[in-house]
Amino acid sequence: MLIDSDRLRQNFSEGGAQEIYQAVKAQGDFLDFTRRFAFSDDHRVARSALWGLTKASTDELQPLKVLMNDLIDQALQTPSPSVRRLTLSIVYRLPMEQDELRTDFLDFCLQHMLDVEEEPGIQTLCMKLAHRMCAFYPELTGEFRRTLEAMRVDFYKTSVKGLRNKLLYGKSGFTASHRRKKAENL
Repeated sequence: MLIDSDRLRQNFSEGGAQEIYQAVKAQGDFLDFTRRFAFSDDHRVARSALWGLTKASTDELQPLKVLMNDLIDQALQTPSPSVRRLTLSIVYRLPMEQDELRTDFLDFCLQHMLDVEEEPGIQTLCMKLAHRMCAFYPELTGEFRRTLEAMRVDFYKTSVKGLRNKLLYGKSGFTASHRRKKAENL
């Protein structure tokens, strides 16, 4: 399949996104494809390109690490909720180091995870990303926990409530971590 802007401008189903992914995989250049199409001013082109990229394995997406700041900028600036969600999904799958923490992105994630008007997919991705970024700093971890505890859960969709509860009370959440630390100190 020839991938160009005209092809990506078409409306796609799940199968279409898989076709895009398979074509990019056959070409073997996820980085060039991303540079050419994922940042298009035409949100339909960007959305289709990003949707195809979400079908890639985490290993296949690793070359996109060099575009991390560009992807974050896109998530911060795009007016398209679909492009934002798909971009956040790719950013989430890329490794993030402590020295790469962007406070504007952390602030964005904290704001959008709490915004009851935001789409649940964006809220949950923002919550996961904020959790990951806050984990680099103990003082931010405590603030993040307090933010989760203060959420009025009756205003949120089930997926947001579930992730919040998992982060607060689940195996990898704050309470389990706190219990382990307490047991170690005994």
